[in-house]
Amino acid sequence: MAASALSPPEVPMELHVSNREKLLQSIRHHLAENSLPLQGFVLLQGGDEQTRYCTDHLELFRQESYFAYLFGVVEPGFYGAIDIATGKSILFAPRLPAEYAVWMGKIKSLSYYQERYLVTEAYYTDEIVEVLLDQSKGIEKPLLFLLHGLNTDSNNYSKPADFKGMETFQTDVNMLHPILTECRVIKSDLELAVIQFANDISSEAHVQVMRNIKPGMKEYQLESTFQHHTYMYGGCRHCSYTCICATGENSAVLHYGHAAAPNDRTLQDGDMALFDMGAEYQFYGSDITCSFPVNGKFTSDQSLIYNVSVIQLGSPFNALFIQIKTPTFVDSPVNWNVLVFISIVVYCQCIQAVLDAHDSVISAMKPGVSWIDMHKLAETVVLDSLRKGGIIVGDVADMMAERFGAVFMPHGLGHFLGIDTHDPGGYLKVHFTAFPSYFSCFLGRVSSSSFSLCIYKFVECILNCSEGK
Repeated sequence: MAASALSPPEVPMELHVSNREKLLQSIRHHLAENSLPLQGFVLLQGGDEQTRYCTDHLELFRQESYFAYLFGVVEPGFYGAIDIATGKSILFAPRLPAEYAVWMGKIKSLSYYQERYLVTEAYYTDEIVEVLLDQSKGIEKPLLFLLHGLNTDSNNYSKPADFKGMETFQTDVNMLHPILTECRVIKSDLELAVIQFANDISSEAHVQVMRNIKPGMKEYQLESTFQHHTYMYGGCRHCSYTCICATGENSAVLHYGHAAAPNDRTLQDGDMALFDMGAEYQFYGSDITCSFPVNGKFTSDQSLIYNVSVIQLGSPFNALFIQIKTPTFVDSPVNWNVLVFISIVVYCQCIQAVLDAHDSVISAMKPGVSWIDMHKLAETVVLDSLRKGGIIVGDVADMMAERFGAVFMPHGLGHFLGIDTHDPGGYLKVHFTAFPSYFSCFLGRVSSSSFSLCIYKFVECILNCSEGK
């Protein structure tokens, strides 16, 4: 059997050209609606390389996500501009010193960046003021639209571009962020193809982990197996997020695997494994989780909770993302092709509860339905299933009023997936403060058209909780 049935696809730079065109059209539409002139520049600053604290060790660079979305540039230190009047795209590259070639490799020409990233023009970063003034054709203080806004998943703000000579320009830090964020919600066919590959190679890597797992191994050895497969056969140098390779009681921790809990437990015979890992390919990510017994066989207690009797470790598992075809959302005139990552995850319950919740959500999805309502529906079905199974007691309506479902499902029903694992845009501004008790839900949009759904579902089961350990 071949080590992999996949090979890394070539990703055309037209993907990012299309993203820029989408943004340009959206901005022009916004300006025209508000009787504002179609002029000015969108200006974004890309990411900078960072050293490890005070040392000269450079951390592996990954581009800032909004900049990656528009320009596809992998190198640090760049700026990018889009002329709203003409549609021109301009890259500004750092002017590197001659010694860079000795330590880091050949210094590329401006024409290389122009051709590689399919932009109209390329200059150096120390020419930003001169170039933008020249392109503005005599406007005394040209207007720059800068990226600044809240990421509702992280509660952090994007950093607006900054450079020497900013005082030469007018700046607007309010318009760009919501428009560009909405553009990122809409996935093109080219984007979907890249995301599909990231999920395919990640699924394949998960199967390799399943085939190789055995008691006595360390959790990090399974993390290593996953990363090796996605890099060796998929060309994925980055993961979408820190790998979660949890076994035993570690499965109770949602984001286990961080520096203070570094996937270092020894797998025991009889353990359950919960592996949440996804590779990133050409900026676009994946997010896949699966649970199974380390030795391939459920104990009687595990079987009782899972309500299944056998598991085929070599079998494919559900790892799909949702493509919502041409819906429109409230407050937006645009028809959307939306990529949504759905994970129905429930702790300490039988798989039937998850399946029932999954089926209920799919059946209920229709125009005008709020995703928060879908989350509540999933919680209600899960709690009712647990009540019927004798795992919990009480009235489900009372439990919902107290958000008891958050004990078993402390996160949201799903989230957007794209250049970031939790891609932005899950909340319109009006919705973000409307559900304070559901702050952990990454998605609160309201649909006004029909959905076509494929679901990624999995069970995270904390058996140690149910067994009283």
